[in-house]
Amino acid sequence: MLHLPILVAAGGINSAGKTSNRQAFKRMVIDALDATDRGQTRDALAAIMGTADASAQDAGTLIRTIESSHFDPRAVPWARRITTQNDLAADMAPTQITEGLPKNWAPCRGEDKRTSVALTAGTELLLPGTRDFEVSAAGTLPTGFDPGSLYGSRNHPRALQMTVFAASDALADLGIDWTEVEARVSPDAVSVYVSSSMGQLDENGTGGMLRGRALGKRVTSKQCPLGFAEMPGDFINAYVLGSLGSTGPALGACATFLYNLRLAVQDIRSGRARVAIVGAAEAPVVAEVMEGYAAMGALASDKALRALDGLSDDVRPDARRACRPFGENCGFTMSESAQIMVLFDDELALELGAPTLAAIPDVFVSADGPKKSISGPGIGNYVTFAKSAALLKNLLGDRRFASGGMVQAHGTSTPQNRVTESQIMSQVAVAMGVQKWRVGAIKSFIGHSLGAAAGDQLSAMLGVWETGLMPGITTLDGIASDVATDRLEFALRTEATEAPDYALINSKGFGGNNATAAVLGPNVTQELLKKHYGERKLSDWQAAHESVQIRRASMESARLEGSWAPRYHFNEGVLDPEAVEVDAAQIRLGDRTVDLSTTFPDSWQL
Repeated sequence: MLHLPILVAAGGINSAGKTSNRQAFKRMVIDALDATDRGQTRDALAAIMGTADASAQDAGTLIRTIESSHFDPRAVPWARRITTQNDLAADMAPTQITEGLPKNWAPCRGEDKRTSVALTAGTELLLPGTRDFEVSAAGTLPTGFDPGSLYGSRNHPRALQMTVFAASDALADLGIDWTEVEARVSPDAVSVYVSSSMGQLDENGTGGMLRGRALGKRVTSKQCPLGFAEMPGDFINAYVLGSLGSTGPALGACATFLYNLRLAVQDIRSGRARVAIVGAAEAPVVAEVMEGYAAMGALASDKALRALDGLSDDVRPDARRACRPFGENCGFTMSESAQIMVLFDDELALELGAPTLAAIPDVFVSADGPKKSISGPGIGNYVTFAKSAALLKNLLGDRRFASGGMVQAHGTSTPQNRVTESQIMSQVAVAMGVQKWRVGAIKSFIGHSLGAAAGDQLSAMLGVWETGLMPGITTLDGIASDVATDRLEFALRTEATEAPDYALINSKGFGGNNATAAVLGPNVTQELLKKHYGERKLSDWQAAHESVQIRRASMESARLEGSWAPRYHFNEGVLDPEAVEVDAAQIRLGDRTVDLSTTFPDSWQL
C-alpha cells in the first residue's frame, strides 16, 4: 500500500525567530499582519530575545551587521608573516623548549636564570593582528537568544544546540505528546534524517580541533565526534527521542534539507516508517568559513555592494539589503538556521488528529552531469524541477495545476543563480502549460543557511498557507534585465494572495546537487484524504484535531511565559544488553518490541 506523507509539524530557529506557529514567517511579513497576529509575533520575539521593545526586536532579527558574539567584522584575527632583520631573544617556558624548536631557534639561559631562546636574523614569525573583514552582513539568530542556555549544552557546537531547540520546537508544534506517538508505532518505524552540510565548524567542533594547536590550545576529546556532519540527527536519536529507528542522514551541499526530506518521504511512502523526523542545522557564521566562500567570490562583499549602490569607500552598505535575489546582485549572504519537520503516514495522521500542514508526495534529486566547474550551476535542476511539476500536474489535473501554484525559489542572490534558476522555472512553466507561477525568494529576509536553506523555504511556504500573505523581495528596486520572466511573477512587496494548491520547493548545491520537492497545500491534502478514506474518517480526524489544537495553543502559551526547556534526555533510559531478549520472531528491548518478520517475493525464495 502506498502511503501519503503528511507534514504534521515544523519547528526551528533562524534569523527571523522560531518556526513553530509560523512565528519566523510572521516576523518577515510583520508590517502586513493584523493587530492580533502582530501582537502574537511580538510576544514570541519577546520570549526568545528577552525584550519587549519592538525597535530592538526589529533591529535584532533578519539580515543585519554581524554581531560580536560571532566575530567583529571590523577586527577579524589575522596573523601577518614577518621576517626578523636582526638577532632577537625571547622568554619561553621550559616545557615549550623541550618540545622542539623551529629552525634558527637556539635555547639559552640568561644571567637571571630565565630560560630564553635566541632567534637569528632571517627567522620567520607570525605576528597576531586584526583586519577589516570583506563581508559585514549575515543572518544570525535573534539578538539575545542563546539555545545553549536552555539545557545542559557543555561543549556542544552551536548547530547541535540549535538542533536540540529546533527538534523540541517541532514537537511543540505537533501538539501531541511524543509518548502517545511512541505507543502507536513500532520502535523501528521512526526514521530520523537530519544533518549539516558543512559539519560543526565552530570552536567546539571540527573548527576548534583544526585550529587548536595553531592557537596554542588543547584539542579536546569532544571536538572530533561532535564535529561530524550527521551529528544533528544523532543528537535527536540519542537525546531528544531515544529512537531505535532508521537513521543515516544525507549530504547534498545547499540542497541537504531536501536530500533528507527525500529519504523520509521514501520511507513513509513504502511503509518502512510511519514517522519521520527530517531537517538540517547549519551554523556557518564563522570567520574562517565565510572567508572560504568570500575567496570564491560567492558572498556579497561590502566592496561589491558599494559598487552596486554607488557608495564611497568610507560608507558601509545597508546590511538589510545585502541579499537581492533576482535583482542586480553580487553574491549571497551567509546565515544560520536549524529547521526540523515531522512527517506521519496518512493513517497515523488521521488516527491521532495531527495537523495536516501539507502533503509531500515526492522529492526529486538529480546530478548535473559534466560540469564546467564544481561550484557552477549545471542542467540537473531542469530534471528535478520538471519531474516535480509533472507529478503535481498528474495529481491535480491540467486545469488546477495550470492556475494554482507557487515556487519557493532557491534564490541565492548571485548573478549566475538569477539567470539559470529563472530560466528553469520559466521553461518548465511554458512546457507544462502554467498560466503564471508566483515566485518567492525568502533569502532576501534571512540569508542563505546552506544545508538548512530549503527548510527555511518550506517553513515559509507553510506561513503563506496559514496567513494568506506572500513575502515580497523587498530588497530589490526591480528585477534584473537578464532574469527570465515568462509565466513568472516576482512580487517586490509583501501582499495578500490566494492560497495556492501546491508549491515547488527548489534547491541547488555546489557539486551538482539539485533537488525539488512537490508539496500540496493543506486544503488539497484534506481533499485527498477525504477522497481516499471517506467523509466519516475525515470527520473523526477533525474531532480529534480540535483537542490537538487546544494542546498546541496551551504549549505555546507556556513557552511564551518562559517555559522553554527543550526535550533533552542525556544518560536517561539507557538499556544494557542484559535488557535485550531475542527470539526468532521478535526482539524485546526493555518494554518495547521489534517484530522480526520480513518478506521477499516468493519467486526469489529458495
